[in-house]
Amino acid sequence: MNRRSFVKSSLAASAAFAGPAALSASARLAGETPFTMKFATHLGMFKEHTGGDPILHLEFIHDQGFRAFEDNDMKQREEGVQRKMGKIMEQLGIEMGVFVAHKIYWKEPNLASGDEALRAEFLQQIRESVEVAKRVNARWMTVVPGHLDLRQDMGYQTANVVEALKQASAILEPHGLAMVLEPLNFRDHPGLFLTRAAQAYQICRAVGSPACKILFDIYHQQIAEGNLIPNIERAWAEIAYFQIGDNPGRKEPTTGEINYANVFRYIHEKGYDGILGMEHGNSKPGREGEMAVIEAYRRVDVR
Repeated sequence: MNRRSFVKSSLAASAAFAGPAALSASARLAGETPFTMKFATHLGMFKEHTGGDPILHLEFIHDQGFRAFEDNDMKQREEGVQRKMGKIMEQLGIEMGVFVAHKIYWKEPNLASGDEALRAEFLQQIRESVEVAKRVNARWMTVVPGHLDLRQDMGYQTANVVEALKQASAILEPHGLAMVLEPLNFRDHPGLFLTRAAQAYQICRAVGSPACKILFDIYHQQIAEGNLIPNIERAWAEIAYFQIGDNPGRKEPTTGEINYANVFRYIHEKGYDGILGMEHGNSKPGREGEMAVIEAYRRVDVR
């Protein structure tokens, strides 16, 4: 029995043990038609069904209708694993989303400081990420400019960040790749330089490159500023990627306050056909919780 058949058999067996209602859910989900939107899973989200095997994860999500995948830690994986994952994604028609392109400075300034050595370190890591992107057929990589430099005016910090990103864009442009800047909320990540959509928009405009765009994380922006749809509208020209998580709790859609069905409908009607990364935890444990995640995305997917 191949691994994909094993996963389907496992789904049916676990649902039969749970009762008729669960069996019905399993029958619906195994071999499900693709989602309309490109929701991207991550490793660990379905570990009760796939263990720690990234290839089994990719086969499982394909069977459940997902056609995208993201992996913050892809750059840390062995080159052979990267190539194997890239090959299976290509075979299954799964699009690779973001991976983190560089070391993120959570507690001390780096890009905002203007320090030449730290900028050189960042640019070298961008060069290395180009090779990772080629192995896994990625188009986007996440960049977080790091911590504030509390000894410098915000204007000077912004100029330092823009200069670093201009140089990084020059590395990425020839390869058709883009870094996506992710504003993060003040509650989970206090003290970071980049926190709001308008700030990211201003920086992307100043850099002026197709290789520098915005990652609009709906969870982070709900906490940082709310007003989601109007802020998406204002920043639309520079947004290249979305990530998802409900608030409070950072779990799957329908578990918190965000009306994801409306948000997804809005961006779909705007013409967005890119990836939406499922960067959140599961609200319930075990296999039941993993199936609940899939059901939640079926409820909020556009028709």
